[in-house]
Amino acid sequence: MAGEEIIRIRGLRSQFGAQIVHDGLDLDVRRGEILGVVGGSGTGKSVLLKAIVGLGKPTAGTVEVYGRNVLAASDADMQALERKWGVLFQDGALFSSLTVAENIAVPLKEYLKMPHDLLCEIVALKIALVGLPPETGTKYPAQLSGGMRKRASLARALALDPELLFLDEPTSGLDPIGAAAFDELIKNLQSTLGLTVFMVTHDLDSLAAVCDRIAVLADHRVLVVGTMDEMLKQTHPWIREYFHGPRARAAKIQDQTRVQLGN
Repeated sequence: MAGEEIIRIRGLRSQFGAQIVHDGLDLDVRRGEILGVVGGSGTGKSVLLKAIVGLGKPTAGTVEVYGRNVLAASDADMQALERKWGVLFQDGALFSSLTVAENIAVPLKEYLKMPHDLLCEIVALKIALVGLPPETGTKYPAQLSGGMRKRASLARALALDPELLFLDEPTSGLDPIGAAAFDELIKNLQSTLGLTVFMVTHDLDSLAAVCDRIAVLADHRVLVVGTMDEMLKQTHPWIREYFHGPRARAAKIQDQTRVQLGN
């Protein structure tokens, strides 16, 4: 059901030696929403994402995805969960020795058994789904632009038709035009495929363009969750500086310019 909580995090504590990253962190993610996660450097945005998908081991707390505790899940339970989500890492994490088509086929071969012809058809479909030309499948990651690598990585994340999509800084390294196009792609895919999206980002334009709610990490926890309008009313010093500071004003000017050019 729309609005149902499909990720539920309670009392999360992440610590590396003497460094405490999260302490008593609580967060819920609702089905069908795009949740943007922001925070200053060192607040553990990517650490949080990795904890949810089982790539990091917190020192305390619970992480439930679709009602299953990721931190105590059996191998069989984790495989079932991994079929339900796709992950786009910040650097794309494509295998450099494989073509784009071969990269997209990796999760399909790992979890499914199917004829080669059907495999090729699905790969081609995913390439088209993210707006890449068909010939991209024969290219290697090093032959692609940054924006094309992001889309190829997204195609791999969507290979198993996930319900839940994790994005780690999806527009980092992209120019403003490429970033805006990627934002539009994410919004369209979320609407068309009925995805729930958990997006770590520092991009104010992305937050404004695609996110239904925003979660702010500060002081080792989720300080506040709300809409962009609600963020603009917050009085916490970091939140106020982030959403009203120079970069925020620049982002607002860019948005106004795009609207004027569109008219």
